[in-house]
Amino acid sequence: MLVWEDDSRTVPTPVPRTAPEQALGSARAAVSSPSSHAVAAAAHAEHTAASSVVARSERRVNVAEKRIINGQTDVNQLVPFKYKWAWEKYLATCANHWMPQEVNMSRDIATWKDPNGLTEDERRIIKRNLGFFVTADSLAANNIVLGTYRHITAPEARQFLLRQAFEEAIHTHAYQYIVESLGLDEGEIFNAYHEVASIREKDEFLIPFIDAIMDPTFKTGTLEADQTLLRSIIVFACLMEGLFFYVGFTQILALGRQNKMTGAAEQYQYILRDESMHCNFGIDLINQIKLENPQLWTPEFKAEIRTLFEKAVELEYRYAEDTMPRGVLGLNASMFKGYLRYIANRRATQIGLEPLFPNEENPFPWMSEMIDLKKERNFFETRVIEYQSGGALSWD
Repeated sequence: MLVWEDDSRTVPTPVPRTAPEQALGSARAAVSSPSSHAVAAAAHAEHTAASSVVARSERRVNVAEKRIINGQTDVNQLVPFKYKWAWEKYLATCANHWMPQEVNMSRDIATWKDPNGLTEDERRIIKRNLGFFVTADSLAANNIVLGTYRHITAPEARQFLLRQAFEEAIHTHAYQYIVESLGLDEGEIFNAYHEVASIREKDEFLIPFIDAIMDPTFKTGTLEADQTLLRSIIVFACLMEGLFFYVGFTQILALGRQNKMTGAAEQYQYILRDESMHCNFGIDLINQIKLENPQLWTPEFKAEIRTLFEKAVELEYRYAEDTMPRGVLGLNASMFKGYLRYIANRRATQIGLEPLFPNEENPFPWMSEMIDLKKERNFFETRVIEYQSGGALSWD
């Protein structure tokens, strides 16, 4: 059974006093003593402690001391920059801003209402897709806002995470907009993650990695805790956003290429562009954490991550079989086995692991027109201006 209610309440924990604060407390305690020596000592201690507090508060951020996790620098001071790649990705995502209502859904509505507009297999794909995605981005947002953000101590990275959380809200809005436009049963679609096994299994795989870092008592700073955070980031960047979304994206974009449900397909392409950036940011974050904390990347940890990759490929393939029990759109479920292995290899090598499935090829080369997995960075460099105002996409 899945429990989705998140408790945002935090348990107050005592904050350890610094040496100056301890001295200040001792000084004040000493003042109550009738001894003149105690009074003098207290006055001196209070003056010294107060001076230290002022000096500490006036100390400026040293960029060399900034860290992605377990940093001691002021997280409220965005500059000086240390992680310029994070800031640049933040700016790129802002340039890609779009809103669901910018996309005209009139053709999709007409197609959906036409008894001959779509086959039953095509309708199944659309409903299963929406059933997964309407809650998946809410899960991602919870993971960011209630988990990851609290434990990242680099303000540049936090800035991107804030933008990412907003984009997850936009994506949930987009799926809701599609559901509403088509007049689908909202209860059926939004509760699919409880009712449809292939969707529920993917979410049940993800939940423990959310819960682990959302626990109010969870804190980084030990080998075990830091590996828990790193594991969670890998699962969400590489497996959720970097793999679990790709069967659904491919299916809806295939519909768009056949001039069907083009409004939904346009929104999915915008979402895919955003999620690809999220995935790339997450991979940079993972590699920076590894660079600063090499002790985390143990042989045992790497073996565990490889096992998670294999499980994720298995779950997403089951989802492909469920969404398309028969061939449709020139696709069939078995084709996705090679595709998912190809993507898993890509994600693994991006974070420094060996390929899990050697010699896999991309069975959907047409997807390269939209999200070339070999040139994801180039996708953004060449298309940001074209899409930044939410202009219509061409399906020729």
